[in-house]
Amino acid sequence: MLAVLTTRVRLEERMIFTALERRGIPYEAVDDRSLVVDLQTGPEVRYRGVFNRIMSHTRSVYAARLYEAAGLQVVNSSAVIETCGDKVLTSLALVRAGLPTPRTVVAVTPDAALRAIETIGYPAVVKPTVGSWGRLLSKVNDRDAAETLVEHKQAMRSPAHSVFYVQELVDKPGRDIRAIVLGDQVVAAVYRRSEHWITNTARGATTSPCELSPDLVKLSLRAAEAVGGGMLAVDLIERSTGELLVTEVNHTMEFHGLAEVAEVDVADLVVGHVEEVLSG
Repeated sequence: MLAVLTTRVRLEERMIFTALERRGIPYEAVDDRSLVVDLQTGPEVRYRGVFNRIMSHTRSVYAARLYEAAGLQVVNSSAVIETCGDKVLTSLALVRAGLPTPRTVVAVTPDAALRAIETIGYPAVVKPTVGSWGRLLSKVNDRDAAETLVEHKQAMRSPAHSVFYVQELVDKPGRDIRAIVLGDQVVAAVYRRSEHWITNTARGATTSPCELSPDLVKLSLRAAEAVGGGMLAVDLIERSTGELLVTEVNHTMEFHGLAEVAEVDVADLVVGHVEEVLSG
């Protein structure tokens, strides 16, 4: 039986469950909020593998490690989750692999953060190192805004906001690209369009089909490989010159917007990939 770790059954999970049932694959949905694991005995090993759809980055990493310690294969692995869930680690992996990415500067103190923002130049984008759905992203237009943002982050007293991840604001054409990578294949891609500078479907962006050009496929596969490979969503943006840049790689991908316009059954392909990994 396959364990599918969930936090909340979203549209993607329902699509995955349907695909599993259609393929006749026995599974059990395991709510991560109910997990209690004795480290002396480990979690239940009656499963043949684990498909990790936990929403929280921290809980996802630890759940994967607990099941891996019991000898079970987890899709995606804890190492991939740890890298993809942290923007600094993701950027380091992408840069190390020689992939084109927006210019990024990291600082770990408020004073250094102001210097980092000045180094990038205005407008700059400041992102939390861990987070999703386009939340808590800030476009910083001038020094006054930078000082206010840094002061607010200090007041939050959160480890997640004590590291400052600063990027250039790329002049993109009102859209970004999400490509779905399963192993060594890019199976689909979409444009995500918005009049807002944050082009995320969770923030109201709309989707439309995106052709799998050779450059897009090559960059997406290289980005997936850079973070350890697996079942991933690679986010890219285009400069006004047409140059593609990799911005993020997502380990627990949301694909309902893509599924609405893709010519392939994304959920079925995802399930097929999980089966292939566990059977390999």
